[in-house]
Amino acid sequence: MRWNAESSSEAEREAGDGLAPTWRAALDAFDAELRRRAVAERTRRGYGIDNLQFATWATEAELDPRTVDLRSLRRYAAGLAERGQAPSTIARKLAALRGLLDVQVDTGVRSENPAELLGSPKRAQRLPRVLKPAEAAALLDRIPAGTPLELRDRALFELAYASGLRAQELVSLDVASVDFDSETVRVEGKGGRTRLVPVGEHAMRALERYLAKARPVLADAGRESGEPLFLSRSGLRLSSSDVRRRLRRWARLAALHAPGVAEVHPHALRHSFATHLLEGGADLRTIQELLGHATISTTQVYTRIESSRLRSAYARAHPRA
Repeated sequence: MRWNAESSSEAEREAGDGLAPTWRAALDAFDAELRRRAVAERTRRGYGIDNLQFATWATEAELDPRTVDLRSLRRYAAGLAERGQAPSTIARKLAALRGLLDVQVDTGVRSENPAELLGSPKRAQRLPRVLKPAEAAALLDRIPAGTPLELRDRALFELAYASGLRAQELVSLDVASVDFDSETVRVEGKGGRTRLVPVGEHAMRALERYLAKARPVLADAGRESGEPLFLSRSGLRLSSSDVRRRLRRWARLAALHAPGVAEVHPHALRHSFATHLLEGGADLRTIQELLGHATISTTQVYTRIESSRLRSAYARAHPRA
């Protein structure tokens, strides 16, 4: 039977596809542990698919959870690479496998986890897409303020850039989230963490115009429960996919004057917010708090962007660079 590293239908997963009983028990034990830890359904399903693929391979190789060793794991990882799997995909599959074997250790099936000795392939580090200040200004200034949807989009993206909010954070805001007296917005971020983020003057003016002239018109179109800040054409809370779609529309129009913004994504506005703060002298801890990062290591990616920018400037300007 030929194993395909990327194919596993629902029917195959249900039937076990000839899986050894020891591996079925191992997969069930790992899934039960993920359920106990309340891991998200999508994440749990992804782990299950990755580990089923390994269990299928191990069954064919006549290995069971007690006899898997470092050598067999290396052989499996090499096979993934030979099939053209990306380093990030291999790293994800090996992470799932470490978790599976950890549970086998915890339940006494084996005494150690050989996957702990298996290094993950290095992932290519991509720096996030960042707009230049002039490009960000060109994008925002090209959004007109004539119709309710235009007023909404101008307020939406001015706020995204001014406060560095994620798309999901933007659409989760309510009218009461904005404090016009203190010029801040109350954001419910990842992990249930709440933070107060300053809002710039341009974004505040755009929000005031939207709330005064556009939101009442959009609200009349539907019966949305609560008081969501940003409404769709039908009067419902805007979705993160709506944010991506609308930004893509305005970016393509702005690209006629600033080609660098043609394929901008909502997260690029967040990255640009952080990078421009760093370039303006803000310290990393402040940026961490504004972005809502749980650890400083997540924020440190912006120091690489700044370092790259400085190296480029040095190369252009220094006579002996």
